[in-house]
Amino acid sequence: MDETTSYPPIEPSNFDLIVIGTGLSESIIASAASAAGKSVLHLDPNPFYGTHSASLPLNDFISFLETQSKSESEPPVQNSGDYGYVPLVTRSLYSALEINSYSSEPSENSRKFNLDLVGARVLLCADSMIDLILKTGINQYMEFKSVDANFVSDAEGKLESVPDSRSAIFKNRSLSLTEKNQLMKFFKLVQAHFGNGSEDDMISEQDLESPFVEFLTKMGLSQKLKSIILYTIVLADYDQENLEVCKDVINTKSGINRLALYHSSIGRFPNANGAIIYPIYGQGELPQAFCRRAAVKGCIYVLRMPVIAVLIDKDGGIYRGVKLVSGQELFSPQLVLAPSFATPSTLPPVQVAKAHDLSLSDAKDRVARGICITKKSVNKEVANCLVFFPPRSLYPEQITSVRVLQLSGNVAVCPYGMFVTYLSVVCDNAVEGNKLLNAAINALFSMPVSGESNDGTDVLHEHTEEKPSLLWSALYIQELTVFHRGFDSISFSSMPDENLHYSDLLDATQKLFQEIYPNEEFFATYVSDEHLDDGGSELDP
Repeated sequence: MDETTSYPPIEPSNFDLIVIGTGLSESIIASAASAAGKSVLHLDPNPFYGTHSASLPLNDFISFLETQSKSESEPPVQNSGDYGYVPLVTRSLYSALEINSYSSEPSENSRKFNLDLVGARVLLCADSMIDLILKTGINQYMEFKSVDANFVSDAEGKLESVPDSRSAIFKNRSLSLTEKNQLMKFFKLVQAHFGNGSEDDMISEQDLESPFVEFLTKMGLSQKLKSIILYTIVLADYDQENLEVCKDVINTKSGINRLALYHSSIGRFPNANGAIIYPIYGQGELPQAFCRRAAVKGCIYVLRMPVIAVLIDKDGGIYRGVKLVSGQELFSPQLVLAPSFATPSTLPPVQVAKAHDLSLSDAKDRVARGICITKKSVNKEVANCLVFFPPRSLYPEQITSVRVLQLSGNVAVCPYGMFVTYLSVVCDNAVEGNKLLNAAINALFSMPVSGESNDGTDVLHEHTEEKPSLLWSALYIQELTVFHRGFDSISFSSMPDENLHYSDLLDATQKLFQEIYPNEEFFATYVSDEHLDDGGSELDP
C-alpha cells in the first residue's frame, strides 16, 4: 500500500496563514490570527502539541532530544509543474546530551512524568503572559499551583530564604537587623517612586540611567542584599559587578520595574500564596491551551503531518505554499515556521534564500539545561520551590546565575513520592554550561555510588544523608535563536529563551504577529465562546 494513503487530504487547500510547529510562540500567533478572523492551518510533524515547549513522558523526552540533536542533509532544490520546491530540513538545536540513570524506577514509571523541555520556567502572577492568559480566557483550560518558596544557595547547598516581601524580611533569620532595615527602606523607596508622591520621592533620571548595581551601592545595601535583589528578584543573568564579562547590564529603570512587577505579583490572586505559580501537568499545557482557543475560532489542526517543501514561483522566487509528505500542496500568503526548520543554504539567489540557513548565525547564546529526579526534597519543609545560585556562589569564575526549580507530584509532573528538579543557566559553550550545572547539582544532591550486596545485586549508597540522592539526571545544551523574518511571507519563530518567565518571548511574538498583520490588533477584546469551570485554578481574580 502506498504510504501516502495514510495521510488524509486537508480541505480547503487555501488559507490566510499556515503555521508549522505547535511551540508556544507558534501557537500564540495561530490563536491571535484566528481571533482576528484569519483562516489558519496549524501543522506539526510530531504526535504531540508543544514542539520545543512541550512537556513529555520521560522516555519520549529522551527520544525527542536525541532526534532533535541531529541535522538533516541538504537536498537539492527541485522544480516541478508551476512551482519550485524548496526542501524543508531540520537543524540541530540541542547538543551535548548526557543521561545518567542510577535507578530503574524513573524509566519504569515513564508515563507518569511530564518533563518540560523549557525548564526551569515559571510565571509571575502579574506578568504579561498571565494578563494574556486571562484576556484570552485560556485559564479555563489550565490549573496552577503556587511555588512554595524561594531560596538562595551556595556551593555547599546551604539554602537561605529570599526576603522578597515585608513579612519575609521579618521572618528571615539570616539577615542582620541592619540589613532588614536597609531592605525595608529600599523597598519603600521603590514603592514611593511608583506612587503618587512628591518629586522628592522620585528617583532621579541620572540614577535611573545608571547601572542598577551602582544605585544599590549608593543606597547603602550590603553585598548580600545586592546579590539577593539582582539575581532572585530582578533575575539578572550575568554578574552585574563585573562589567568586563557582563553581556546585559541592567540599568536602574529596568531594575526597579522588575522589582515592582515582582511585588505586584504577590497577592494578585487570593489563592496564590506568593508571586510565582506553575501550571499543573507542566509548561506544555500553555501551547495546548492557545491551540484550543485557536480551534474554537476555526483554526484547523493536523498532527503527525510532515511538511517536506516550500512552494515558490519559478520566476520571482515568491512564496506560494507548502508541500506535504502526502504530496498534497497547500497555499497561503503567509507562513510561520518553528525554529528547528530551515531551508538549504545552497539555494539559488532568490528571495526565499535569504529567509534562513543552517549556519545558526542567529544564535546569540546557549542555555544549559538539566533535569534531576529524586525521592527527597532539597528542603524538607517545601514541595515546590526555586533555588538561585548567584554569580561567584559556586566558584570564583562563575559569571552567570544558575536557576533551579524543584517540583513535586502535587503539580502532576512526576509520581507522588518523587521530585523533578530543573536547572538552567546561560553559557557560551557546552563545557562551561556543564561545569555550572554539575556544580549546582553537586551542591544540592548526593551522587549514588554502586556497591555490591551479598546476593551480588547492585545497591546504591548516599555520600551525604542530608542531601537527596539522584535517581536519574539529564544535561543538554539548547541553542538560543531569535525571531527571524527574512522577507514578507516567511517567518521563523524563536527557541524558548533563557529566562525564568515568558515576558520577552511574548513581546517578540507580538512583534512578529504585528509585522505579519500590521492592521490587526494582537488579541482584540476577547469574549470566551465557552464558560468552563477552571477547576480551582490559581487564576481566580
